[in-house]
Amino acid sequence: MSPESTGQNEHYISVYRRRFRDWRGSRPFWAGLCTMVGGLPIAYFPYADLHLGNMTLAMATTAGAGSLIIGVLLITLGFTMWFHHIVRVFAGVAAILLALISLPVANFGGFVMGFLLALIGGALSVSWAPGVPQEDGEAQTRTGEAPAGERDVFAKDLPYEERPQGEFQTAALPQQGPGFDPAAGSEAGGHRAG
Repeated sequence: MSPESTGQNEHYISVYRRRFRDWRGSRPFWAGLCTMVGGLPIAYFPYADLHLGNMTLAMATTAGAGSLIIGVLLITLGFTMWFHHIVRVFAGVAAILLALISLPVANFGGFVMGFLLALIGGALSVSWAPGVPQEDGEAQTRTGEAPAGERDVFAKDLPYEERPQGEFQTAALPQQGPGFDPAAGSEAGGHRAG
């Protein structure tokens, strides 16, 4: 066995964990999970029977079908956040609206548990953004300079001749120090427009 073949020595569980971590990091995983878990109590409680000794408590209401529809839609939106993360903003807004509708329709939103989980999941989905690819970060650390798209941010560090020219380009003001005369103004070299 050669020292270059380190991948063959890995345990299959660590390989699956790494693959799952990569999959989880490329989509709003926690948003989808919270939304799906929030849909479960909303759909379940109207049809649940609670047995206390010989007594059975049924929470069936006239809005049982509405609760089931809201719960199933929340679970579907959670899967949508996982597998079609391009529409994450739509899925998040829809989850927030369904969570709000579940308050009057589905036993106070699955006794507030489902409401809060669906609301948090929708908010996480709306606020999630894909991460920066690792290649850009590696380019900055290897070369010691910013990637091409970020060089304009650091234009003040470039010599004046190499700065990007724009409509409102100005040079930096001189530092206040022993030779600085604020009363002299621009005649003494206070600042210049380019």
